[in-house]
Amino acid sequence: MTNDQKENLFVLIKSLSKSEKRQFKLYVGRIESNLNSKFLILFTLLDKMEVYDEKIILKKNFVTKQQLSNLKAHLYKQVLISLRLNPSQQNKRMQIREQLDFATVLYQKGLYNQSLKILDRAKAIAVKFEEKYAAFEIVELEKVIESQYITRSMSNRTEELVSDATYFINQNHISSQLSNLSLELYERLIKTGYIKSDEEFRLVTEFFIKRLPEFDFDDLGFREKLWYFRAHVWFSLLTQDFLSSYRYSMKWVSLFDKQPDMIPSHPVFYLQGNNYLLESLTLLKYPKKFLEIFDKMIHSLDSKEFPKNDNLSSLAFLYEYNNRFNMYFLEGNFKEGQKIINTLLNKINHFENQIDEHHVMMFYYKIACLYFGSNEFEKATVYLNQIVNNKKLKMREDLLCFTRLLNLIAHYEAGFDYHLDEHIRDTYKFLLKMGDLHEVQKSLIRFVRKLGAIYPSELKDAFKALHKELKQYELDPYERRAFLYLDILSWLESKIQNKTVAQIIHAKAILINRKDRHPTEHL
Repeated sequence: MTNDQKENLFVLIKSLSKSEKRQFKLYVGRIESNLNSKFLILFTLLDKMEVYDEKIILKKNFVTKQQLSNLKAHLYKQVLISLRLNPSQQNKRMQIREQLDFATVLYQKGLYNQSLKILDRAKAIAVKFEEKYAAFEIVELEKVIESQYITRSMSNRTEELVSDATYFINQNHISSQLSNLSLELYERLIKTGYIKSDEEFRLVTEFFIKRLPEFDFDDLGFREKLWYFRAHVWFSLLTQDFLSSYRYSMKWVSLFDKQPDMIPSHPVFYLQGNNYLLESLTLLKYPKKFLEIFDKMIHSLDSKEFPKNDNLSSLAFLYEYNNRFNMYFLEGNFKEGQKIINTLLNKINHFENQIDEHHVMMFYYKIACLYFGSNEFEKATVYLNQIVNNKKLKMREDLLCFTRLLNLIAHYEAGFDYHLDEHIRDTYKFLLKMGDLHEVQKSLIRFVRKLGAIYPSELKDAFKALHKELKQYELDPYERRAFLYLDILSWLESKIQNKTVAQIIHAKAILINRKDRHPTEHL
């Protein structure tokens, strides 16, 4: 992202739709004196710019360099106020907050009864849509008003308000503990990926058990159950317990299936739940169930009832295309998957201000895997090199490790022998630095290193020997990570059977779907 694109005001204005720009001008135009105001002139100027250029602004002579900072801050605030008033940006939380503000104004005017009526209605909405922090604020304001203006039997009213306050305090405390735990586990998953040793498993498990609050599950509301399931999904993925991650992500999504009116209030969580349910099914290699859930998610996104905004559009893009890749990988349809690459790259440019570099590089890795599976190894190295050569990249450590391993194999397959020794050394050093030099990685590096000394007539036997050596690690709790990121066994089987990787994986997918039962079905 370039510096001109990082100018917050410019990025905000460029993110506005035509209707939002029209709404802003109507909002500004409600006061006649605003029509020739400096902030409106600045808005029009920035709207016409392709890239942010302060020199062009100053050349217009309507603002000095010293005044520009304050003018931009004022315009930024006015655009946000306009957006807040736009019905398309409204959600239940904002509507409840607005009612709370109205009630506060009425209270300050001394209109206590009117204020309490608004608060009563707002509290009912807050409870219905699990906005318990807002509900607690409402109760606190009710207590303040009741202390000045007694409208009902004080003893009954006091008991009711104290009971409500206690309930919301307890629920919010549990929710906060669960959301903290969920966030900390998610951070670890994003930063380091799956655990790599018994010691890591012990530390993560102890951390999880220690931080998990005590409660009666039946007493939890929608929001608390949501955080509970989220925390268990991250923990299960960290510890590579993919059946449990399937189980808890399914419970996560089922919360919304049972209460569909919560989807518009929490659309981000709904999308995330579906995404991690699909990821769990990918890791369990269950194409049939994957397609069922994926179709359901796409149908939800396309429905008129699903909320629409820029944040949701970028998330929907990430989750849809991430899982389209997973679908092609599960089925072994690598050639078919190449059809979405150009559309994907265009969408990455479109959402450049909403998605970070980590997600872009994740897509590059998946594109490389598509080309690798299609036996187009040179094209695979183009995308893998962009990841390897990005020195500032903050990406999951395990993914960085396996990117280098895949790059090593792709260079060998592409016939780039002249740099192979250098790639072997760099990969070895990187894995050593990351502390990720496990048996599978060691075996691969040893094999690639001695490839030059193997006669062509002996290659198939060498591939068979490596396949046998690696096969023993397929079920190892820590070594099997390599097979989740890099289907090295299918690659070796393709060399042994003189088939493409796509043919091998496609045959495995057909075999899986022919089975009457799958390990997930008993959950």
